Amino acid sequence: MTADINIVWLGALASLLAGLATGIGALAVFFVKDLSTRLQDCMLAGAAGVMLAASVFSLLIPGLEYGEVLLGSTWAAALLVIFGVLSGAEALYYLHQNLPHEHFNLGPEGPDAAHIRRIWLFIIAITLHNFPEGMAVGVGFAGGDVRNGYVLALGIGIQNIPEGLAVAFSLIAIQYSRVRAFTIALLTGLAEPIGGLFGAALVSLAEPIMPWTLGFAAGAMLFIISNEIIPETHRSRYKAQTTFALLIGFVVMMFLDVTLG
Repeated sequence: MTADINIVWLGALASLLAGLATGIGALAVFFVKDLSTRLQDCMLAGAAGVMLAASVFSLLIPGLEYGEVLLGSTWAAALLVIFGVLSGAEALYYLHQNLPHEHFNLGPEGPDAAHIRRIWLFIIAITLHNFPEGMAVGVGFAGGDVRNGYVLALGIGIQNIPEGLAVAFSLIAIQYSRVRAFTIALLTGLAEPIGGLFGAALVSLAEPIMPWTLGFAAGAMLFIISNEIIPETHRSRYKAQTTFALLIGFVVMMFLDVTLG
């Protein structure tokens, strides 16, 4: 029981540190006058690549391995993880359909978005991104696999840096001061420890559904990548550059997982 409690708090702490990386990225607003569309798109695509690799190597593969051990069947493990992936994607889809939010470049979306201040739309949008990322970090400590959790936290922290920069500059674009834009971008990262605490607690309390939980976290992040980030970064003429940026982010996270995991 004590070990379970320690894992829960490790997951929350690791996701907090990963979330604070958003503020590191946002610091650039005090030193950079403007951010080109190409650079912003490439940074977000690189972050998507990190998330994609983290979903595969730190969530889906461990989920399949845990499932085989717990259930004694490759087929059953695969089906349970698949159900988790689809559940996570469906949960994020439901939230996106029912919560108003604003994309970095594609504009407002969701019910009553036109009647809500843009700052709150941005905050809701980034929370929708950060909560499943934090949950993924918390779930990454599943089964006491501390090294996997740390590697996942490192990867999510790395991808939060360009995301924090993009958030801060998006707020500046709607006439917020640099200090306020930095503060809000930093605060949006605090959704991650909430997700981390939730994910780690869920795994600790319900170990038999660990493969489903790992799949759920992966599915939520995969939904964000496909539904949010890729359309955002492919809206302009820089599709080729952003595709390679995504690949770079993917191989960086893959390298970290293989060498540090």
